[in-house]
Amino acid sequence: MTEIILPHNFTPREYQLPFFKAMDGGKKRAVLVHHRRAGKDKTCLNFVIKKMFERVGAYYYFFPTYSQGKKIMWDGADKTGFRFLDHFPKELVKSKNSTEMKIELVNGSIFQIIGTDNIDSVVGTNPVGCVFSEYSLQNPTAWDFMRPILAENGGWAVFNYTPRGKNHGFDLYEMAKGNPDWFCQRLTVDDTKIISSAVIDDERRSGMSEELIQQEYFCSFDSSVVGAFFSEQMALAEKEGRITKVPYEASLMVDTWWDLGIGDSTAIWFTQQLHNEIRVIDYLEANGESMNFYAQALKEKQYTYGIHHFPHDGRVRELSTGRTRQDFAEGLGIRPIDIVPVISIEDGINAVRMIFNRCWFDSEKCKHGIDALKNYHKDYDEKLKVFRSIPCHDWSSHGVDAFRQLAVSIKKNVDPNRKSKVDELMRKRIGRSRFSATI
Repeated sequence: MTEIILPHNFTPREYQLPFFKAMDGGKKRAVLVHHRRAGKDKTCLNFVIKKMFERVGAYYYFFPTYSQGKKIMWDGADKTGFRFLDHFPKELVKSKNSTEMKIELVNGSIFQIIGTDNIDSVVGTNPVGCVFSEYSLQNPTAWDFMRPILAENGGWAVFNYTPRGKNHGFDLYEMAKGNPDWFCQRLTVDDTKIISSAVIDDERRSGMSEELIQQEYFCSFDSSVVGAFFSEQMALAEKEGRITKVPYEASLMVDTWWDLGIGDSTAIWFTQQLHNEIRVIDYLEANGESMNFYAQALKEKQYTYGIHHFPHDGRVRELSTGRTRQDFAEGLGIRPIDIVPVISIEDGINAVRMIFNRCWFDSEKCKHGIDALKNYHKDYDEKLKVFRSIPCHDWSSHGVDAFRQLAVSIKKNVDPNRKSKVDELMRKRIGRSRFSATI
């Protein structure tokens, strides 16, 4: 009989040992804020494999996107060329499914790589262990899905990442470092000593910005998300105290601004306007839900609504029914609806920048939307080491796309004939719906 030792083909470095000891000692949650090339994923993968033989069950390894998971871990290798998946001893692998990026072991445990851009694919399942790789770049709602499952079955969760500004990754780190139930470790190159100052100086000479160096090698949360479109505007809003408690004012109508997802997230901003002031009082985002869900959610908020603003694709007709999503929404009582004119992404981004100084955000109800605005960033070309001018399409896109609808359509001042406009839109559309209820 061949003896197999786990971890397989992996010897933890000294700075990685406290994590293994803490989790083996009973910790169920861990935050690893480690610098670039510190071996975060190699460490976490080998921890997962070890745990798969201690408790039979499903183990999920989350990446920000499905394609990242495939590139980094399923097809990826370390700097020596050793493939990550070869840490699974071949004798212990029962089957491997490349399409689903799933491995079943001989004892019945399942390992699967999942992109949080498709979190619905695992809703309703029951994992006993989860790793969130580059959590600061992930949709934070993925953890909201997994949290109650792991709490119920006594499972564990590990979050590894380098900082991306003071977003949900920062919030998690701040919570964990003061929580005795969590293992929390923040390691810079000064701590691990595995990357020399000469290498970092070479990165500077080759054009890597100091902001990015501080983020990637020294784990700084103080910088804005590198390449973020609205970093200056968000920083100014925080400095001026415009991200705070913004209560609903019953005497003012609430407008909504939508990004309609097809097979992914739908995002909605809720605003009130007083003179030139835009009060952003609420935010709603959900994935894979029907229009009925949003109609009910709007009704439960019990706001007095003005106009619901849909993007131009709200007029697209379904082939099966011949109805537009505008028709369907109005039939559920979401009315009146105004369609926002088509505008380029670039012009929309500029429009957002132009209205930021007018906006006040509710820090609690709009937290997920605020994080989206903070994280919306330029796509990075790893090969050329430059930022492209186009946005990276990730979890933050939905909230920002909805906010662009607001930016290009909201008036400078409240229309004195606002009530008349609402009534006019209602009369135009009232005959198009089977239902008479209005949210």
